[in-house]
Amino acid sequence: MLCFQNARISYSDLGKETGISRVAVKARIQALEKKGIIEEYTTIINPQKISGAVSCYFEIETKPDHLSQVTDILHNNDTVTQIYRVTGRDKLHVHAVASSSDEMEHFLHTVIDTLPGVISCSCNMILSRIKDIKGLRL
Repeated sequence: MLCFQNARISYSDLGKETGISRVAVKARIQALEKKGIIEEYTTIINPQKISGAVSCYFEIETKPDHLSQVTDILHNNDTVTQIYRVTGRDKLHVHAVASSSDEMEHFLHTVIDTLPGVISCSCNMILSRIKDIKGLRL
């Protein structure tokens, strides 16, 4: 199993690591992109390294007939970075990052507290990142 931490590695260097030619590496990567297996290349910013940034997870349970509306509201909010539908009674797992505790509190009162059909909501603030794997390791 190979795992590359650097998405900016050259085709030549990747070929040396895997034992195949640069041309073969490029063709395989392009095929994976075309199939949608490789979705994107991105920069990951650690919010805990930004002074004052606050990162929270919300567990939200909604009435079934409000689930779509709630996900639309959250999806369209810039503070929300991830939304997952999880097992359980119409539960959502939502990650949000704000520039300060004041901004997170504002988000909580103006967005989370006003969501329609919410049965329950809990919030956990992230204190530190211990392990965070991005993507699938093959």
